[in-house]
Amino acid sequence: MKQVVLRLIRFYQRYLNLTNPVMKSLFLTDAACRFHPTCSEYMYQAIEKFGIINGLYWGTKRILRCHPWSKGGLDPVPNS
Repeated sequence: MKQVVLRLIRFYQRYLNLTNPVMKSLFLTDAACRFHPTCSEYMYQAIEKFGIINGLYWGTKRILRCHPWSKGGLDPVPNS
């Protein structure tokens, strides 16, 4: 199950993410992520490190921190 979720995230990153040039042109947006790694990469790393349930928890916390008033910056997946 974990591998299925990770593959879905990679699919999103490659084909559906708004930073993808094709998606940018379709939606007329100049999207850029405030954080490094991006939220989808953070979610991927968290699930890989902590498993599906805890990884989704950490990834969701990160997505909730992503808003126009956030400073962004370097925000790696925690060690524990």
